[in-house]
Amino acid sequence: MNQHPNQVQAYQPRQQVQSAQPIPMPNRVGQATAVEQSRAVAEVQAAIVVAQQCPRNISLAVSQMNESCRQKGLADRAFFRFPRARQTVSGASVHLARELARCWGNVQYGVSELRRDDEVGQSEMQAWAWDVQTNTRSSSTFIVPHKRDTKEDGPKPLTDMRDVYENNANNGARRLREAIFSILPQWFVEDAKELCNQTLADGGGRTVAQRSAEAIGMFEKGGITRDQLETKLGRKTDQWTHHDIAQLEVIFTSLQRGEVTRDEEFPAERITEEHLKAPTKQPAQVTGDKSEEAGR
Repeated sequence: MNQHPNQVQAYQPRQQVQSAQPIPMPNRVGQATAVEQSRAVAEVQAAIVVAQQCPRNISLAVSQMNESCRQKGLADRAFFRFPRARQTVSGASVHLARELARCWGNVQYGVSELRRDDEVGQSEMQAWAWDVQTNTRSSSTFIVPHKRDTKEDGPKPLTDMRDVYENNANNGARRLREAIFSILPQWFVEDAKELCNQTLADGGGRTVAQRSAEAIGMFEKGGITRDQLETKLGRKTDQWTHHDIAQLEVIFTSLQRGEVTRDEEFPAERITEEHLKAPTKQPAQVTGDKSEEAGR
């Protein structure tokens, strides 16, 4: 059957298009929530406008980074140490990452707890960092179990609210550190780490002997002897350098924060089969009147 040319329609295959499901919304939104939503949108828009109108000055950012990394207060907190798989992992800390983000400018970052499930015992969290000027963003969504690993009893459930908060904060800080470092230029981060190492090695103008005495005194208060420190560094006290003492300062700070334990950094000396087979020294014989007194 012929159709009139005006009635001819192009053949189009039928497509089954599923209608988008509406996003569930709360039945009632309070005034404070509505104001906060509007404020958040306006804040993001304002940050983008300001970043475009006031772009960062890289020379000024480098100058601010140099000034910050020369401060011993930052250098003392710029690195971390913690055990993993019978090894010690070390690197730049979240404190250094936050300071570098401030120096670089036009950077926003944060950690959010998206959902907490006390019945299952876990929290869904997100860490993010955003370079507003270049629109470079890094984010990570992760699950944090409400547990803490222990060597004696394995994973231990956390029920106290403060313990859960601190556990979430520690895990969030690690992801936040990586998010910030991922959007910063690599050369900027490496220069900052080198300057912090130099600040630790300098020691505020004090001599090696002065810093050695202070380091030994700090560790002895915690029950760690000079011999253990010498074993850790692999050299005697009179051979220590500024870099050796800087390493001890990082270890001491990590011990105070609880990132590592005393046994992990300074394990007890193991008694081997050679020690057991080694001949014992016989006490020297005492002659004269003292031997007679010892025999009485």
